[in-house]
Amino acid sequence: MSRILLIDPEPYLVKALAASPVIAGHEVVAAGGDVDALRRLRLASFDVVVTSPVTTVEEDLVLIDEVRDIRPGTRSIVLTSRASREEVLAALSARVFAVFSRPFDFGEIAAMVSGAAASAPGHDGIQILSAIPDWVAVRLDCSLLTAERILRFISELRTEVPQTDREGLLIAYREVLLAAIEHGAGRAAGKLVDVVAVRTQRSIVFYAKDPGSGAEAPRMPPSIAPDGSLLRELGPAQDVTGSAAAYRLLVARTVVDEMIYNETKNEVILIKHV
Repeated sequence: MSRILLIDPEPYLVKALAASPVIAGHEVVAAGGDVDALRRLRLASFDVVVTSPVTTVEEDLVLIDEVRDIRPGTRSIVLTSRASREEVLAALSARVFAVFSRPFDFGEIAAMVSGAAASAPGHDGIQILSAIPDWVAVRLDCSLLTAERILRFISELRTEVPQTDREGLLIAYREVLLAAIEHGAGRAAGKLVDVVAVRTQRSIVFYAKDPGSGAEAPRMPPSIAPDGSLLRELGPAQDVTGSAAAYRLLVARTVVDEMIYNETKNEVILIKHV
């Protein structure tokens, strides 16, 4: 059984996590502020620490350093009212497990807490190659949890993008990442996927490279409109292109303005004009 420490949690957060089936079986403990949290950590170990939603990311990172001094290997999840792009990158560089800013999605927080509790202490899965606001480059291990973690960071970085566009882009990024991890790398231990997210003055660019031989580029069936309106009516089991990887890439293609592949089809660039 994993132990989860919530720092100064709002009552509805405690209730939401307690009601979540993915948290069932975990022990959830509430601390009355940072000082009480550090006191509890000195007395007993916790697998995951979730910071107070009323503190800043800067304050949380200072606290997380103290937590690691007391209990190395403890995973940390940051909740905050607002996170600047610089703060999100600072959290990524500090090996924070995930960052959530308001409005909170409690189901997503619960799933990330559960993933953090199940992950191996000391194994981060994300190697940072570049961490500046307009050029983020990382190397990921081939796990679905790591993919969800980096997508969470990217979501926090792109808060200036309108909500509808941001949700669509995250869907496209997720499908490309899953295709790379499941098809290109086969979820094999030791294989890595490179991901780059770039923000230009007029566009958002997402690049992914997997270690495999490439997936077949999706062919847009004539029954699917360029805006993807019919695709949204298809269930995930309806593979219209012949393979799960191709279907994932087709989903992504309906969201972005351009999708470009290298010769072997194991590198792809998504471009969204904004």
